[in-house]
Amino acid sequence: MPIHAEETVDVEGGMAVLKKSVTKLTNILEGLPEMPFNTMEYMLLCTYVVSTDSFSLSLLSFLPLMMDLLLSTIYNMCTMKTHYDLSAQLYEEYKKSLMDYLDSLVLPSLRSKHDEYMLKELVRRWFNYKVMVRWLSRFFHYLDRYFVKKRSLLPLREAGIACFRDVVYGEMKGKIKDAVISLIYQEREGSQIDRALLNSVVEIFIQIGLGSNEYYEVNFEDPLLRDTAAYYSRKASKWILEDSCPEYMLKAEECLKQETDRADHYLHPTTKQKLIENVEHQLLSVNEIQLLEKENSGCLALLRDDMVDDLERTYRLFSRIPEGLTHFSQLFKQHVTAEGTAFVSQAENAARSKRVSDQWVQFLSENHELMNLLGFQVLIRRIIELHDKYIGYVQESFQNHTLLNKALKEAFDVLCNKDVASTSSAEMLASFCDNVLKIAGSEKLSDEEIDRTLEKAMKLLSYINDKDLFAEFSRKKLARRLLFDRYANVDHERSMLTCLKRQCGGQLSSKMEGMVTDLTLAKENQSSFEDYLDANPHAYPGTDLSVSVLTTGFWPSYKSSDLTLPDEMVKCIEAFKKFYECSTKNRRLSWIYSLGTCNINAKFDAKSIELTVATYQAAVLLLFNSADRLSYAEIKAQLNSTDEDMIRVLHSLACARYKILKKTPMTDTISPNDIFEFNFKFTDKMRRIKVPLPPVDENKKMIEHVNKDRRYAVDANIVRIMKSRKALGHQQLVLECIQQLSRMFKPDVNLIKQRIEDLIIREFLQRDEEDPNVYKYMA
Repeated sequence: MPIHAEETVDVEGGMAVLKKSVTKLTNILEGLPEMPFNTMEYMLLCTYVVSTDSFSLSLLSFLPLMMDLLLSTIYNMCTMKTHYDLSAQLYEEYKKSLMDYLDSLVLPSLRSKHDEYMLKELVRRWFNYKVMVRWLSRFFHYLDRYFVKKRSLLPLREAGIACFRDVVYGEMKGKIKDAVISLIYQEREGSQIDRALLNSVVEIFIQIGLGSNEYYEVNFEDPLLRDTAAYYSRKASKWILEDSCPEYMLKAEECLKQETDRADHYLHPTTKQKLIENVEHQLLSVNEIQLLEKENSGCLALLRDDMVDDLERTYRLFSRIPEGLTHFSQLFKQHVTAEGTAFVSQAENAARSKRVSDQWVQFLSENHELMNLLGFQVLIRRIIELHDKYIGYVQESFQNHTLLNKALKEAFDVLCNKDVASTSSAEMLASFCDNVLKIAGSEKLSDEEIDRTLEKAMKLLSYINDKDLFAEFSRKKLARRLLFDRYANVDHERSMLTCLKRQCGGQLSSKMEGMVTDLTLAKENQSSFEDYLDANPHAYPGTDLSVSVLTTGFWPSYKSSDLTLPDEMVKCIEAFKKFYECSTKNRRLSWIYSLGTCNINAKFDAKSIELTVATYQAAVLLLFNSADRLSYAEIKAQLNSTDEDMIRVLHSLACARYKILKKTPMTDTISPNDIFEFNFKFTDKMRRIKVPLPPVDENKKMIEHVNKDRRYAVDANIVRIMKSRKALGHQQLVLECIQQLSRMFKPDVNLIKQRIEDLIIREFLQRDEEDPNVYKYMA
């Protein structure tokens, strides 16, 4: 761009040119008529390349020429050698020109208008002012390049913005703020407003800060947030009284959506989070407890009525605020616990109910397992359904949030460790699984449903503290299913063990896996025995015999007795012994008579009936093939049995539902003076009946066995910890022991203390001489 410089310039003339140029620019911006160019101005205009960023046709016509003249004048004034600092004078003249424009034109126009009209005038004046600042800063560009940098003054553009801030903004900021907040209030109340206007005004707050948001935050954002808090505080106070919790939540969600949209359209990005947090605090945090506990519509009511959409919304909103889900999760836990406890109470009342007929009481006494199933199956099924329902809530409606998962776990930790009628939860769950897996169980399910049900039952197992007790009960019941051929499908059994192994590890399932394997081997062994009898007809004992050979280490321990069997049974045992000795070496057979069953053809006067009885019962009945009457003492002596076994067996044959034997005297109890004879008059409409033998309550022994195993497990765990740590404090040792054993059972702290003392006595551990609460491992 050509600079028409001269060596000297008249200062007063230069100032006149400057003022004339500013006046022309002001007139153009105000839309006032302007004098045409003279010949010299046109010549300069013809030699000037007009820039493409001009703002209007008027500016395109006038400003290039003015700019050329001013640049020449200002350059000459700044470079002219004089004792005056003309650069400083020009810098002040620049600011004075802007302030005169603001005082004479901008402020009066703003003072005369109010509210939205004032904001529109502000935006128009701000736009014109920025045009003036831009062109004047170009006129005085030489100052920006040299003088401003040398004196560390504000650049011309920033100085121009500062002038507007000091003159206009300083006076009008309160009215501007009030007008903007008033428009936002109108929009919140449903009116349509000019969002573009608000966005432009907000930009003014930002731009006058010259890179800092201080003016925006102090003079607009803070008042806006205070007004927002007051507005939504009033709304919340009204809604909390008039609306239900779901209705309140719908309004709160809509308000948050609107405020987010509002912030995105015309507020600074830094305000959005503050504004939303402000609204969340007033609508949610302040009224959290009152909302969630609102009668007939709060969190408990929503859970009770399965209001899934409303629950999702409640979770979604309260998850936005700090600690917002704490109370929500507590109420969730409270509801789940209460609902499950109600099921437990119903099962408890049913188990203790006495309103049954005498015949039903007698039937239940003969079918102890069925008695348990009647109440416990329903309870476990309900708890499984309860868990399915609320785990679905947590995973889908509550987005698998950690706090809600924890609340659900704590609720089921309580439910799944409640005893019912002195029956532990571990036993109830084991009975439920047994019923699902039995061929004649009450759970009539398809193969897929059985697998799903078992998997769900194993999820409940994860909440049970006594997993080792569950495993022991399950092992007992598995043994009965396998030995008495009551299992529906061996694949289901393996599926159950897979679920158990996945849930609790291989330690609890390894023995049961061995039992299932034993069953397969036992069938192969039985097939070989039958082939042996076919090949050696002389070895056939005269009675069909089926034997299951089991591995001692896998199966539960059973009572072994020296029962003296009748000759018919002895022949069968001897035949199998010869076969087994021929096919196997270095193995000893130990016969468990208590697990055996026999099918006997009994000839009564009316008809013959096939009786399915236990081995002990069969042994007693076979004695009457050679005697009409036998006393209690004679039966006991011939069978070499104990009083406990004799009373159970004779009671089942003479005093229970099927009276195969007649007893003298005719009472309902067995005594050593009783006389027994075969009841030829017995009859039944069925041709095949099962005479049940009252089961022995082995729960006490089983629990004692489990407690013994727990002592060994605690000992081994303590030694393992101390062997790796060498020295450890008492409290830390107890905590680590509980943590490592909790996968199998929840050890009692007193038990751990006892085992530590025992290990000290046995010289596995020793106390530290200086600190008795510290233990050391003795290698």
